[in-house]
This record gives sequence, structure tokens and C-alpha cells, in this order.
Amino acid sequence: MNKFISTEALYELFISCKQKITTDTRKLEKDAIFFALKGDNFDANSFAQKAIDGGCAYAIVDEENVCNNKTILLVKNVLESLQDLAKYHRQQLKIPVIGITGSNGKTTNKELIHAVLSRKYNTYATKGNLNNHIGVPLTLLAITNYHEIAIVEMGANHQGEIAMLCELTDPDYGLITNIGKAHLEGFGGEEGVRKGKSELYQHLRKKNGRIFINGDDEVLQKLSNGLSKIVYGEKPAFDVYGKLLSTTEFVEFKWSTNGKELDNEPLIKTNMFGHYNFINLICAVCIGHYFGVDRTEINNALQEYVPEMNRSQVKKTDLNSVILDAYNANPSSMSLAITNFKNQAFKRKMVILGDMFELGEYSYKEHYNILSQLNKSDIERIILVGSQFFELKGKFPEYLFFLNTEHLNVYLLAGGIVDFTVLIKGSRGMKLEKIVDYL
Repeated sequence: MNKFISTEALYELFISCKQKITTDTRKLEKDAIFFALKGDNFDANSFAQKAIDGGCAYAIVDEENVCNNKTILLVKNVLESLQDLAKYHRQQLKIPVIGITGSNGKTTNKELIHAVLSRKYNTYATKGNLNNHIGVPLTLLAITNYHEIAIVEMGANHQGEIAMLCELTDPDYGLITNIGKAHLEGFGGEEGVRKGKSELYQHLRKKNGRIFINGDDEVLQKLSNGLSKIVYGEKPAFDVYGKLLSTTEFVEFKWSTNGKELDNEPLIKTNMFGHYNFINLICAVCIGHYFGVDRTEINNALQEYVPEMNRSQVKKTDLNSVILDAYNANPSSMSLAITNFKNQAFKRKMVILGDMFELGEYSYKEHYNILSQLNKSDIERIILVGSQFFELKGKFPEYLFFLNTEHLNVYLLAGGIVDFTVLIKGSRGMKLEKIVDYL
């Protein structure tokens, strides 16, 4: 019978393989270690030999019958082995690690902070949205001795998940962007979301770590009692404060520290749309300032940053202007996006909203609330797409409803949508970015 390889022995192989890890036989890398993960609809144990034949140095499996040579190594559970390896690697790192979670804006904050800190440090940050029980270990294992600081994004859809990810990541600093109505089904309501997200604060209390916190957020302030804080927001009393000066298409603002006057500070002109992104920008300023990044470098980083991945992207088509914020959506983020859009002085406004997922028993109520929010606005055309919104068709006859994006595209192809500014927002699974070509 094969012996289970220990975490320590596996770590030696990991270092000898120059920290190359893969979990996908479609993306094999020479001399990497392949982890044969299992999912609801797949079992990668059967691909172990394929990984070896494809150039991997080792394959890690948890089914003994596939261990047919010395390069296929047995563990009790592949996922747990990956997580244990990541935790062990984190323990070897001697650099500051910033953990980020929250209901909205995790990835945007991570990208902005990365842009700022990279002006001074060799910084590693979570790639894309690898922020779950598999993505966080892969993120940690990608950090090398060349990196000077790391930013790890942590997502969750149920209580206890952030606590588990904190055990792996062991952050020295923490940021909760906000706590809103996200993943209500898994968390069991808003109180469950608060408990789940605040697990990052609980970890930092035990470690005597520090947090970066929006001083204007009353929910976070209540949850952060007793923690060492670096505070940002819109009040001069905070460690870093800013003033929003314009959101006409893009955010423009000034910032200062410790109550110093703003008048003589330079105006920061960004490529970020929406009032809600202002606090994300101030957060990045705060963290950069704390870690000693030069003021000019902070400003340049934020002015040069261009959002990607369908997050608050402003796109110009031949006929219209499109604000594409379709990476994801929950009731809190969608409400903020609508409020911001309603307050803009665009001549002709149009919204296309897609279903919000993972709301469970709260879905009907939250979708109804969003449509109620759109009442009495100067938005000329309101379009809803998806089965959840479609259920409300009879209650809001003044709006246009489509069961799916295919039906919506037929409508858009008919034309007549010209000189609009269009806000597009919905959950990732709606894939609303695909309708931009029809506008």
C-alpha cells in the first residue's frame, strides 16, 4: 500500500519544482505538480497519468488505484493537501500580507491597492477572482521570495468560510470593503453576512493585526471594536481623507492626511466611474500612504489605472455610451449603481439590469425592491432580463422585460437605441457583457 506523502515532503517537491502548480490538464506546465481535484461533476484522479505524460513532474491523487508509478503520489484528500501546502508555505513567508473581503468591491479594491503598492514594492495580488477555497491556496502558493508584500482576496458565500481562508492566509492586515446583501441564501440573511464577513476581524483580533477601515461606515465601525485601525473616509479627522469633486463620467477627487488642508493638493482625475468608486480610491490611497508610497506615485497609479473585466468600464459604441458593470451584482451593489446613475446629468438614460443570483428565499423581495427604486426617475428606458425579474412583469407594466438575453438581443437588433448612456448591471451568470455589441 502506498504511504501518504506528508505536507513537509510535498513542500520540498514544491520548492524543487520552482513552485509550479496546476489543477487543469488543459493548462499543463513542464515540471509542475498536478493536483487532481474533485468536483460535483468531475474527478481529476483519472487524469493523473495524462498530467505526467504532459510534462508534469508529479501528480497528487487521493485514489490509490491510479498510483502506478513513483511520480503519482497519494494523499488522503487532494483539496486538503493543497490547502495544507498553502498554509505551510504561508508560514515560511516573511512579508506583510493584506487580506481583503467584503460584499462589494473586493476585486476593484484589490486591483487599486495593487496598482499603488506596486509603485514601491514587488507586490503579488490575487489573479482575477481566485478567492475561494481553491483560489486562495493557489494564490498563496504563487507568492515567491522575490515578493515584498501580498494582497489576498477572500470571497465567501456561507459562514465559516472566511475564517477557514484566514487560517490559510494568516493576514497581518485586513480590509472589509463593506457588508451588504450578497449571497443571502448561503449566509442565511443579512445578519449571517455580517457574521461571515467579520470573521476577518476576529482573526486579526487573535493575531493583534491591524485593519484599514472606512470611518464613515457605521456597520464596520461597530464590528471593529478593539482593533488597531488605520482609518480613511471623508472626514479630516481620519488618517487619510478625501473630497469627491466630480463624478461627471469619471471620479475626480483630492486627498490629504491628518486634517491637512486640501486646497493646495493636486486634483486626481481617474478612469473610474461612479460615486461608489470614490471610497475605493481613498482606500487605496490610505494603504499606499501607510506603506510609505510616495504621494506622486500614489496619484499617478490611480490616474493611470483603467478598470477591466466588466467592472465599471465606460465603453463608446458607434451609437451609444455604455457603462458596463456586469461582472457581478447583489442588491447592495445594484442599488448603489442605480442611485449613482440616477444622479448623473446624462441627457438620455437607459438601464439594462439582469437577475441577481444566490438570494434564495429573498430573491423576489430584493428584485422587487430594485424595480421600486427605479420609480420616479428620469431614466428614459428601463429593461430587465432574466427569470427572476420576469416574475415581476405584471407589477411594473411600464418597464420592458425579457426572459433571457437571447430575447433581449432580438429587441436590440431592431435598433432605435441611439444617443443613450446605458448602464448594464447583473450577476456574472447573466453574461450581460455580450449585449454591448448590440448597442
